[in-house]
Amino acid sequence: MMYPFLHSFFLLILLPSQGYALPLSISQRTVSENVATKRSFELPIRRRTVARTGEPMKRGTYSGSTGLGDFLDLFYTVPITVGETVTAVNVDTGSSDLWVVSDACKTSVCKGTNMLPYPSANMTAAGGSVNLLYGDSTTGTHATGPVVEDTATIAGLSMPQQVFAAVSDTNNTSVMQGANGIFGLGFPSGSQVQAAVINAKFNNPPATDDFVLGTASDGPLLSRLAMSGSLEQPMFTVMLQRDIIDVSGNNGALTVGKLPDGVDDSSLTWVPVRLYRPEDGGLNPPKFAPDEIYPFRWEVPIDGVVFDGQQLPASKFTGSGSGPTVSALLDTGNSLIRGPEDIVDSILRSVSSAFASNPKAAPTFPCATPHDLAFQIGGKNFSVDPRDFVSQNRAGDATTCVANNVVPTDPPGNGALFSWSLGDPFFKSNLVAFYYGNLTNPSVDPPRIGFLSMVPENANNLEQADVAQAKANGGNFESTSQVAPTGATGSISVSPTSISIPTVTTTPASLPSGSSANSQANTGPSNSSGRSIHTGSVLPAILLPAVFWVFSAFI
Repeated sequence: MMYPFLHSFFLLILLPSQGYALPLSISQRTVSENVATKRSFELPIRRRTVARTGEPMKRGTYSGSTGLGDFLDLFYTVPITVGETVTAVNVDTGSSDLWVVSDACKTSVCKGTNMLPYPSANMTAAGGSVNLLYGDSTTGTHATGPVVEDTATIAGLSMPQQVFAAVSDTNNTSVMQGANGIFGLGFPSGSQVQAAVINAKFNNPPATDDFVLGTASDGPLLSRLAMSGSLEQPMFTVMLQRDIIDVSGNNGALTVGKLPDGVDDSSLTWVPVRLYRPEDGGLNPPKFAPDEIYPFRWEVPIDGVVFDGQQLPASKFTGSGSGPTVSALLDTGNSLIRGPEDIVDSILRSVSSAFASNPKAAPTFPCATPHDLAFQIGGKNFSVDPRDFVSQNRAGDATTCVANNVVPTDPPGNGALFSWSLGDPFFKSNLVAFYYGNLTNPSVDPPRIGFLSMVPENANNLEQADVAQAKANGGNFESTSQVAPTGATGSISVSPTSISIPTVTTTPASLPSGSSANSQANTGPSNSSGRSIHTGSVLPAILLPAVFWVFSAFI
């Protein structure tokens, strides 16, 4: 059902079959014997030893952090340098590819951006091209262009020979909102750019060996940084700022290679990333690791959903796939919270008497009545701040608001096993840490996600104070936008690593201060010093045939 009160939104749909030759995914598998039955676990810090020498491998010392731009809490952007072009791109944990608009793009959308395009004269072809599609059967956008390579710098960390799409044709309006493309932070399994390069290099290989081993040289930017062995930890964290309703609180930031300063590992709740088997739309394992199951999305199991203190019943839309029936995608490219239609309907009915009487009506409710939507993850509740649940219904009216930050989505299916997509309202309320682990052999060091609630205990009082302030301001809530900090900064060059078939052994151990592991033995993180938008989430359609849904939307 598409509720009439919503602004237009659409889903990205790729139509694949089952089992991917190249990128595909897997289902939830036990992470390890000692954590398989737990809902959360302490990070297993591992020391890796080389089979021949027995010497511990070293982890790197590099990390970086950068602030984010924010267009009315709809688009979040991060500064990036590609070659000599300093620009900003939408930050998207729901997709895996980096693309920027080139000066070859002459569409009205490209002409409408105020960001510098990537110069065609500087392009070095990396092989192939991509056509990234965003939308549904009635509306949609695209981003098309050749796959090229150049040095890319993010958060002060510079990676040479980084592959990306230099888009020459797009109608994707995200580039008109302070951005010049999309920065996907997802797993290699979802990368169309990497798939295009591997296909060109190896003449469309039928097996996934070249793809898996090629991630270190031809994979997504953050995946390559994680595999380089140069980062303190193979991870990144995201915290989004709030620029509507209440312009205050957390500073938005992308931190790469470690937890943010002042945040300790023990304060986070860590849960395993859901893995996708080939039959679920996952990556077929390579011949050198036939028993491996690979991550496909930043997706975790959830224990339940609580609204205003009441546990909500399970959805009747359970979908298909192995592993847990209920899981959630963590997606900064989604400006909303999306969930099963029956559960969303129940939430909106409980909030709004108008909607309860007429499902075609907007779910309006008193602005001064705060509501708490929480997701049970790893045995704990992680809430959406009431300031991120409420939206202004009409300008000049701070009495009657609308619940349009929670909308229905499609049931789970092949390649998209999640029931919920936790978008920007969740990231404004919680710090989320994404740990890649070992991307070649996930069973050695499994990927996981850590959560830390940033919702203050007096959040309800703060929301009511915002309403009172808005009433005193002619019925209008606070709102602003921030430009991504794209000023010149220093950078550290990180050398790419080449990956061969692993020949290492692992032994769980406490990691002594100062020691570390390289890209093939990444350890868990430790502390060192009516709007709807989805910017992406695309799957390598070139080599993979599997169907998955990725939520996209634009105002």
